[in-house]
Amino acid sequence: MCNPPNLVRLREIQSQDLPKLFEFQLEPEGNERALTHPRNSQEFDEHWYKILRDPSVTIRAIMVDGTLAGCISCFPCEKQNHVGYWLGKTHWGKGVASDALLAFLDEVTDRPLYARVAASNASSIRVLQKGGFQEVCREWTPGSERFVACEEVVFKLP
Repeated sequence: MCNPPNLVRLREIQSQDLPKLFEFQLEPEGNERALTHPRNSQEFDEHWYKILRDPSVTIRAIMVDGTLAGCISCFPCEKQNHVGYWLGKTHWGKGVASDALLAFLDEVTDRPLYARVAASNASSIRVLQKGGFQEVCREWTPGSERFVACEEVVFKLP
């Protein structure tokens, strides 16, 4: 028997989403896949305070069957618009990220868009490819407080 498809919707971030999004970004396996270091509570709050007030950032909650599953955003980085997303682990492997990205790309119509992903993160690479992103290059990115040093794949949606 097949599982029914997820009902994926995007909506504005609400203040009550933040504790769950904080919890999602603490997930050890998620950080291992994305090669990120989770933010502590203060860093998380400061980051969200900043992005929710930045008119150049578009950020949406990803809802699955009425439940918060993660978030997706478009943000400026090095004079380019980049896309990023994060899902809670219970929503991995179900097509949620792909569906959310396609819905987001209908809303955010500026092109080109870019995305960067750890070369070892095969599932995120597949999501971007399903969304029409094409690999531009691979480059070594040094580590930082937030990111682990790694080879990253740079993608572009023309």
